[in-house]
Amino acid sequence: MKEFELIQTYFSGRGPQRKDVVLGVGDDAALTRVPTDKLLVVATDTMVENTHFFPDASPRSIGHKCLAVNLSDFAAMGAEPAWASIALTLPSADEAWVKEFTDGLFEIADYYHVQIVGGDTTQGPLSVSVSLKGFISEEKVLLRSGAKVGDWIYVTGSLGDSALAVDSKLKGLELQEPHKSSIEEKFNFPAARLAAGQMLRHAATSAIDVSDGIVQDLQHILNASNVGAEIDVAKLPISVAVESSCDRLQAERYVLTGGEDYELLFTVPEEKKGYLEQNATAMGVNFTCIGQIKNGENKLVLVKEGEVYSFDDAPGYQHFSAA
Repeated sequence: MKEFELIQTYFSGRGPQRKDVVLGVGDDAALTRVPTDKLLVVATDTMVENTHFFPDASPRSIGHKCLAVNLSDFAAMGAEPAWASIALTLPSADEAWVKEFTDGLFEIADYYHVQIVGGDTTQGPLSVSVSLKGFISEEKVLLRSGAKVGDWIYVTGSLGDSALAVDSKLKGLELQEPHKSSIEEKFNFPAARLAAGQMLRHAATSAIDVSDGIVQDLQHILNASNVGAEIDVAKLPISVAVESSCDRLQAERYVLTGGEDYELLFTVPEEKKGYLEQNATAMGVNFTCIGQIKNGENKLVLVKEGEVYSFDDAPGYQHFSAA
């Protein structure tokens, strides 16, 4: 099957058909309408084999994850997704692979009402790039730069599963069921916390998604806001699967530096804590207070049981760090 046959068979006419899309798949570019009172929001992520997914990953999981990681960026800004374009590079035109990939892609696109409006297909080493577009009111956007001294630091869900999943692959760690299935599910099919992000527009002063570990991602907020922070390692919400599969010290390392959990890390002022607790159900996920914003230019302090927590690990994943 040739390129345009693949596009026509597996992409054209599938998924939500939004009223704000004037022209979607099939022309040189897509045409969409942006509400006059909104800001346009754009997020782009690339996923490459052996970096973001393993060679044995199912095509359905790759289709899901390539859109989910962009949706997670939107959640961190409180934004509403609308349209996406997909650039897919394949070693060969494997119809069975493309069908399963697009089934996973459109499954999550349907759920979040995102229309696939275009993209590109090329031949080469397996990789997927997604550019997601949407909108938000200017006065409601969540940024990394809004944290204030005294704000409380929260995170949604539980953490550490994806890092453990990676180590189970790379280091051959033996995991027992049901934990093996649980951590692989979270790594391959991450949830996008869009409902939480949109609720946080009314409570949070800053937010980021946890893609590179608590230490590195929180540091982005501290740098942008020019504040410090203290995190209580004993309060980190470590998943049951992680706690049951390794010792506490290793579990803490997974949470602090592992990444790819795609939970939300956010700050809330004292006067908004009540609002947050009252609207917890609307978030669709649990949240945990793990620390507080402090004075101190960009400095992050980790404590545990009242003592400074010794931490010499690399802060989190960075591309080109070995260059």
